[in-house]
Amino acid sequence: MTNLQISEDILPLGQFKTHASQLLKSINTNNRAIVITQNGKPAAVVLSPNEFDRLNAQARFILAVNQGLNDEQAGRVIDDDELDAILERELPTR
Repeated sequence: MTNLQISEDILPLGQFKTHASQLLKSINTNNRAIVITQNGKPAAVVLSPNEFDRLNAQARFILAVNQGLNDEQAGRVIDDDELDAILERELPTR
């Protein structure tokens, strides 16, 4: 995601409503999120579907890495031979 441009990417709700179609098109073109304010305070962030998917995938990856690190620290690990035996039992070759 491209860096937020304060002068362009923070908009009051009314301005977003007035120019929604154009703004949504620009979100997909320039890959920058838009912060929508309501009563002068941040109320929402609008970003492209591609950016949303990228952020979700990144969060899932980080979560999986952290879970793996926690498992390792707690001693919930097995060696390669044990893994091979489990896989052979569970996924027999054809």
